[in-house]
Amino acid sequence: MSSQDNADRYISIARACLRAINDTATNSGSREEKIQAVYQAIDEAFQAEFAEQRQSIAVMASVLERIASGKLSGDEAATLARITLDQHPGTDQGQVH
Repeated sequence: MSSQDNADRYISIARACLRAINDTATNSGSREEKIQAVYQAIDEAFQAEFAEQRQSIAVMASVLERIASGKLSGDEAATLARITLDQHPGTDQGQVH
């Protein structure tokens, strides 16, 4: 994941927070309700920004489980791993951390 991706996510979440703050400023309701609305907006923004990443992680975990089962040949496992990496361009392909 690049620093630009992270910056874009941060900006998107910050905008959602600012929208929530602006919306609650004009709405009636208790201070606690307004704070809760902002917290809800933050949570929804985080959930939206990371939904795709969670889905990619789930797919990769499934592939790893299949490879770990030992039922694939070395070439089949390598091919499956390469296909999975190619379908998830947000990964650091070829880099082991």
